[in-house]
Amino acid sequence: MAVLKPVGAGYPSAFVAAVLDRAMALPGPCRVFGITGLQGTGKSTLSAQVAALAEARGLRAVVLSIDDLYLDQPERLRLGREVHPLLATRGAPGSHDLALGLATFDALRAGTARLPAFDKISDRRLPEGEWARVDGVPDLVLFEGWFHKVPPQAEAELAAPINALERDDDPDGAWRRWCNAALAGYAPLWSRIDTLLFLQGPGFEQVPDWRGQQEQTLAAANPGRRTMTQAEVERFVLFFERVSRHALATLPGIADWTVRLDARRRVLG
Repeated sequence: MAVLKPVGAGYPSAFVAAVLDRAMALPGPCRVFGITGLQGTGKSTLSAQVAALAEARGLRAVVLSIDDLYLDQPERLRLGREVHPLLATRGAPGSHDLALGLATFDALRAGTARLPAFDKISDRRLPEGEWARVDGVPDLVLFEGWFHKVPPQAEAELAAPINALERDDDPDGAWRRWCNAALAGYAPLWSRIDTLLFLQGPGFEQVPDWRGQQEQTLAAANPGRRTMTQAEVERFVLFFERVSRHALATLPGIADWTVRLDARRRVLG
């Protein structure tokens, strides 16, 4: 099997060009190309590379991450008090502002928009005055996130805990049932995606290391600010495990294009 090796810290130029070509083959204007994959698969890196190549070709490209649609901390703390304590932690389905996402897509298509921004270190949404402004309708919107179009699980699949977090902090399954039900509510947001690429990593077992690398990169870019330790990362990814494993099982049959990656994030195929 052929292996496309990453160039530096990014994806190989041939693959980046193939992604852009496929995106621009969609009817325009304001094509929305979804990029999904588990934590650490390089969605943000690929999105930035494709956007840069698009700009080099004279196109207008915008990157929107579902991470920037997180509910602000006070709203998640309210959910933690009123529904379940685990909902105070960002990440799982139900911790995003879907109305904000839909309004952002509408604004992009209307030609005047601001892109939401979330600070993961402070765990807060940035003030709207600090959001990037987009004037004019973009040719391409790269919408990246870790669980695009993942369907809810069947009720019977939720019964048994799959990790220590579920066993110890969600013994009656109330949190996982709430998050599973929330998945269905993302359908209007997913409907804005014209086509979806799934970056299929080798398995969930790779996620703690890859997510730890992301945290190291975040720390290097923000000297003097506290980021998560590896032990904290390993607990954090437990919030994602159930939906991540379900994504690996279902997205190859849902995404329009699935690209397999090895443990070094090299493109296989």
